[in-house]
Amino acid sequence: MSLWGRVFAAIYDRMMAGTEEAGLSDRRHALLGVAHGAVIEIGAGTGVNLGHYPQSGIDELVMVEPEEPMARRLERKAAESTLPVRVVRAPAEELPFPDASFDVAVSTLVLCTVNDQPRALAELRRVLKPDGTLLFLEHVRADDPRVARWQDRLLPLWVRCGHGCHCNRPTLDTITSSGFDVRDVEHTRLPKAPPIVRPMIVGTAARG
Repeated sequence: MSLWGRVFAAIYDRMMAGTEEAGLSDRRHALLGVAHGAVIEIGAGTGVNLGHYPQSGIDELVMVEPEEPMARRLERKAAESTLPVRVVRAPAEELPFPDASFDVAVSTLVLCTVNDQPRALAELRRVLKPDGTLLFLEHVRADDPRVARWQDRLLPLWVRCGHGCHCNRPTLDTITSSGFDVRDVEHTRLPKAPPIVRPMIVGTAARG
């Protein structure tokens, strides 16, 4: 893990505080309110979502995080939670679980960062039950061509500053092409965010 990776984990919650307070926290809460049964969350980071899951109806919550500095913070928050949480260190592209293990999969602001987005989505689809659901909240490539061009131009710098975050991924297209049946999606904006990471999608998809 690089020095910047350790620093990024240490400052992440404070860095995102304004965005959370400006509406992202409410978005998380509304999205995750339908989580139930066996739930897997990829790229769980510092555990920001822990406070947004319903307090009943979840049999198991597996939070997957590959980076040690993030995972340590996640484990501390998980230990204080009343939910049945288990933290697993693993990349989204290699989930150490059998096929059809989970009722719900959760991805929030992580598909921008995974090394191989199609493979990560394929893994999520694999571990979901046939009637399983994907809940997603992701910043994406802009529909506005002018903004999209700036996303492309600034990508090399943004990847470094954002610790692997790609600002220009057409994530909704990749979700669809990975076999998911998108049931509902809202095109909105990440509050208090730079223009190149402001376009955001929030929605649900069936395993398909």
